[in-house]
Amino acid sequence: MIRAVLTIDDVSSDNTPAIVDYLCEKKIPALMFMVGVWAEKHPAQLIYALEHGMTVGNHSYSHPHFSELSFEECKNEIERNEDVLNRFYEQAGVERKYRPFRFPYGDKGGENKVLIQQYLLEQGFSKVRDTALDYPWWKEQGLDKDIDTLWTFDFAEYMIRPDSGFTSEDVIKRIYDSNPENGAPLLKDGSSHIILLHAHDETEALLPGYYRIFIDEALKNGVEFVEPEFVE
Repeated sequence: MIRAVLTIDDVSSDNTPAIVDYLCEKKIPALMFMVGVWAEKHPAQLIYALEHGMTVGNHSYSHPHFSELSFEECKNEIERNEDVLNRFYEQAGVERKYRPFRFPYGDKGGENKVLIQQYLLEQGFSKVRDTALDYPWWKEQGLDKDIDTLWTFDFAEYMIRPDSGFTSEDVIKRIYDSNPENGAPLLKDGSSHIILLHAHDETEALLPGYYRIFIDEALKNGVEFVEPEFVE
């Protein structure tokens, strides 16, 4: 058995409700990460995700590289997005129980990394329980101590773009790769994962139902998607 927490970045989008419907159909819980500027353009889609039981976390307001910002600018990105996210939770009539955070691009802030982690801790952001992740590099890089939510496996389907040379077949190869250059192999029996997918209309236009194709492939190979747990 392979146990995984499914995370979906960059909500909301036009295809967010379709992704939510698919997840509900398959009874797959998901942890979504919202970009404020995009959610403000697709408010109904974000509220739809909340109303249908998705946990939505903070993915910054404008999706910048945090290593290119000052510490104050980093805080502003997070806090501005908190305001937007709290407003959507209120509009959806859903209690906000957890406050996970994910850095855009996995960029933890460069020289401000320690300050940002301390800020996330002091502000009460929620850490996804990752004690089941037994990859040596996870602890060697201090990821087990960080408050933000990184990932162990990335479908990388966001790379499917015109003239990119990256196709759905490349995503399938990643699923079956037993020795990936980055992250951990997905299909190792007994392993645990935090998996990354994206809610992108650009991918949907090129490969309709891409999320269904790739998640179904994972399910077919014994991946069980579990409810994310948080450190108290």
